[in-house]
Amino acid sequence: QVRLVESGGGSVQSGDSLRLSCAASGSAGTFYYIGWFRQAPGKEREFVAAFSQRPGTTDYEDSVKGRFTISRDNAKNTFYLQMNSLKPEDTAVYYCAADRTVGFVNVRSFNAYDYRGQGTQVTVSP
Repeated sequence: QVRLVESGGGSVQSGDSLRLSCAASGSAGTFYYIGWFRQAPGKEREFVAAFSQRPGTTDYEDSVKGRFTISRDNAKNTFYLQMNSLKPEDTAVYYCAADRTVGFVNVRSFNAYDYRGQGTQVTVSP
């Protein structure tokens, strides 16, 4: 059974950086699509970033462009979200998601992914 576990969250100050990790276990295959999402208190979960191995593209929500970077280490079966210049409005629970379906297109939809993590809290103070 595939399991995704996020880590790396914490409490930081505005302008600081964090790197979130998402470790995949129980899988011998390659995840062609990975995504990061977040949910702030009282708000709906929203898309943050996605990586599509086919065709090798990234996609970012406008408010994080230039600050966040999504990446992966296939050898470790681990995905990352590097977050720089953090702002208080980045405070949320962050979730990773992954899928192996060839031709998967709904990269901005958390529930469309076959595998989803339980989240890690990121808190940014002014």
